[in-house]
Amino acid sequence: MNPRERIHELIRIIEQHNHSYYVLNTPDISDYEYDMLYKELEQLELSYPDEKTPNSPTQRVGSVVKGFDTELHSQRMYSLDNSYNKEDLFEWEFRLKKVLGETPIEYTCELKYDGASISLTYENGQLTKALTRGDGNQGDNVTTNIRTIKSIPLSLKGDYPPFFEIRGEVVLPFENFKKLNELRVLKGEEPFMNPRNTASGSLKIQDPAIVSQRGLDCLLYQLAGEFQGINTQFEFLEKAKSWGFKVPNTAKKCSNIEEVLEFISFYDTARHDMPYETDGVVVKVNSLDFQAELGYTAKSPRWAMAYKFKAVSVESVLESIDYQVGRTGAITPVANLSPVLLAGTIVKRASLHNADQIEKLDIRIGDRVFVEKGGEIIPKITGIDLSKRPIDAMPLKYITQCPKCNSPLHRVAGDAKHFCLNERECPPQIIGKISHFISRKALDIDGLGEETVSLLYENKLIESYADLYTLNPILLIQLDRMAQKSVDNMLQGIEASKQIPFEKVLFGLGIRFVGETVAKKLARSFGSISALKNADYESLIAVDEIGAVIAKSVLLFFEDPFYLDLVNRLATYGLQMEVSNELMAQGSKLSGLNFVISGVFEKHSRPELKQLIEINGGKVVGSLSSKTSYLLAGDQMGPSKKAKATSLNITLISEEDFLKMIQ
Repeated sequence: MNPRERIHELIRIIEQHNHSYYVLNTPDISDYEYDMLYKELEQLELSYPDEKTPNSPTQRVGSVVKGFDTELHSQRMYSLDNSYNKEDLFEWEFRLKKVLGETPIEYTCELKYDGASISLTYENGQLTKALTRGDGNQGDNVTTNIRTIKSIPLSLKGDYPPFFEIRGEVVLPFENFKKLNELRVLKGEEPFMNPRNTASGSLKIQDPAIVSQRGLDCLLYQLAGEFQGINTQFEFLEKAKSWGFKVPNTAKKCSNIEEVLEFISFYDTARHDMPYETDGVVVKVNSLDFQAELGYTAKSPRWAMAYKFKAVSVESVLESIDYQVGRTGAITPVANLSPVLLAGTIVKRASLHNADQIEKLDIRIGDRVFVEKGGEIIPKITGIDLSKRPIDAMPLKYITQCPKCNSPLHRVAGDAKHFCLNERECPPQIIGKISHFISRKALDIDGLGEETVSLLYENKLIESYADLYTLNPILLIQLDRMAQKSVDNMLQGIEASKQIPFEKVLFGLGIRFVGETVAKKLARSFGSISALKNADYESLIAVDEIGAVIAKSVLLFFEDPFYLDLVNRLATYGLQMEVSNELMAQGSKLSGLNFVISGVFEKHSRPELKQLIEINGGKVVGSLSSKTSYLLAGDQMGPSKKAKATSLNITLISEEDFLKMIQ
């Protein structure tokens, strides 16, 4: 399976775990294992950015559970980037210095507690609301359950602000976890698997009386917002402690990365004596001004990094191998293992990646294998105990035909994956393309998901995404799991998708290498699907950031009669096939201008300013250079950035100045 196919497969597996954990409330892997799966997907998407799908779990931090009122966070709850060795930390520090210059950077190190993230709101010193992280933008209101945790103050003391949010982790101490399981065994109930899942699951219990008996604890470690008189992360921890919060007592201020590594080395061993589950160390830039200057990516703060401790390895038996087919036709072999407990969950499957990996390991059915979770979407096999190999174990022969459509597999020189090229008839590829079309950042069709797409395809109601617009409600209602309300919601969602802007329609077509950003650039450059269909190679590569690979892919797509027919059908059904006049007029005001955004702003957040720049044809870059047109400067901008801008003769503009530019 090539990297692009692997991305799709990883998305499917992670979303299955999300459903089990957040919707069914029956987690089937630990948070650590989930994180390892997530890391591989993130790494692949970094290497192949144009293959990032809008329904990727990386676009979002998590999923919103059912059963509680859902509310928006006043400020988004981000996840953390992960590192696994000192080289990752040095690389992170290098990125920090590119923004901050040579100003010395202090760090605050905190243990990464393995629990459930929570955001608490206090008004006039009183706890008023508690939200789970959810998808990062909105979470479940679990205030009633949170009030049962005795370490969370209901009323504050000291010089606290009149209104603020504080964030942390709900955890279950080992001692309480042990007592809880002993009690469950006495009652004849199954013991819980691990403290992390138990803590998270407890917050979703409808009866607070039960929650109060779980022995939950809470450690707070982050303020949401800006506060006068607090200049560093370490100062905040001390201040929060004075207000009555329980904060990490192991936190340490470090002067450099070497001291950070000493902290990590110490707790890699000492963590085993801690009262809570920990799976790493969170390293934060100590200065809050620097944090504001560094800002955020789409998923994570640039000013923080989570260092994960080394994965645990266990032994199991290889029972068989399955071969999975992804959206692009890539084949991935997956090992079926004898069930084994690993990091608090039962592991039954592990990735074998490709034919080369199987050959390298010389793995055979019946082998005793070593399994760990070190950075893979699913556990990986790291070795074989040859001393225990069965005498009759035979070398494996990699499949030569697609396991779903029986088409011959192909392998391009230099690519580790085998591919099924039968994209028009191979079910997983067809379903994958339609699922991409309906996803959130494409057509965003409510009432449809991959399971429903599979159901429609298996019942021969659709063979392509264009077929969605000719669905017959009489036939739909006859399908299993299709009640009248479900049918109505689906058809309403399909009808509403006809108003989705052209750039999202273009992204949804699934042109190879045309991701969300590229689709926006092509849409604004050519204005319509008609113009894009007639574009030649020279006009395509003339578009900013469009290279030869993308240009050739676009040309091949529109030369294919099959895809041309799909596009023409979508136009006939009423989908948006050109950029609106308003957007076209708006999109040229900042054309050719490069912006760097730094500091804190009054009217708009930094992501909102970035969006305004891009909508108006400008480009946001991460660091200052001679090619930078403007430095959009807010409050709390670091002095080093201002000095560099001055040295490069870059014009500084305020938020007010910028808004006048786009009026």
